[in-house]
Amino acid sequence: MSLKAAKIIGLGSYVPERILSNQDLEKMVDTSDEWIFTRTGMKERRIAAKDECTSDMGYQAALRALSDAGLLSTDLDLILVATLTSDYDFPSTACLLQHRLGALNIPAFDLQAACTGYLYALATAKAFVESGMYRTILVVGSEKLSTIVNYADRNTCILFGDGAAACVVSSLPSQKSLCIRDISLGADGEQAQLLVLPAGGSKNPSSLETVSCGLHYLRMEGKEVFKHAVRRMETACKECVDRVGLKEDEISWLVPHQANIRIIETIAKRFELPMERVFMTIHKYGNTSSSSIGIALDELMREKSLSSGENLLLTAFGSGLTWGASILTVEKW
Repeated sequence: MSLKAAKIIGLGSYVPERILSNQDLEKMVDTSDEWIFTRTGMKERRIAAKDECTSDMGYQAALRALSDAGLLSTDLDLILVATLTSDYDFPSTACLLQHRLGALNIPAFDLQAACTGYLYALATAKAFVESGMYRTILVVGSEKLSTIVNYADRNTCILFGDGAAACVVSSLPSQKSLCIRDISLGADGEQAQLLVLPAGGSKNPSSLETVSCGLHYLRMEGKEVFKHAVRRMETACKECVDRVGLKEDEISWLVPHQANIRIIETIAKRFELPMERVFMTIHKYGNTSSSSIGIALDELMREKSLSSGENLLLTAFGSGLTWGASILTVEKW
């Protein structure tokens, strides 16, 4: 089989209607708009409706990505969903999405790399397409983090929101094309307990005790996560830039995981990128985990006029610990 370049040919995203502002959080926990914004860069985040689940948001993002690519669901060969808040432990959210889209009899599966999930799924799609095994793949990152956030914990409840993003990866000729030049991924399981959902899995199955102890809410060692995030994201970015033979001043846009403004500013400074070349949605949506980069990428491509040859640097970091980066080059959009 000949190697065919994998390209993003369609993008889509979705955020719920309900807005949870810093002022709203002031009424819930001991915090303030000024404290939250100066430390995180967040003003608002979106919260899904009670009857709106991860697959619902992923479905909306998927429809928009397919429309953007000018394709039908029947044109797909595979569906990948990155999520840590799946509708069920099983079946996979990807299978639910496959059925709802009417993409009959094609493979579909979930993968979980927390906030780096979009990049892990993008890398998987790239490998499948370039191997010749599949031609057109739907990648979805969707999260309903509000279901695992403790809104009495001021250290974590200010950070997270809900949302979904999708892209179509293909080797087929298209009216739109972002070439996936390179992806660098990494993980360090030794640091797994820095960001964890303590109960609900086979290690600590759900029980009255786990519920009463609040073990079904995420827990994070924020300062330690920050230190690892900056170092790991910088390393992954440099690997990508070096492998494709770019100079750092040839990066047109940085599209980072929207976790913390201070992390974003540090990464931009280390690559000598002015903040006006860093695309951010953190003020509007907060941290939406696996969908974070995808939402930002979709909005960037819709709001800015990018020329052929411009290079985008994507990077993320999450629980696992996991991290990654990718270089996308605009061919036509």
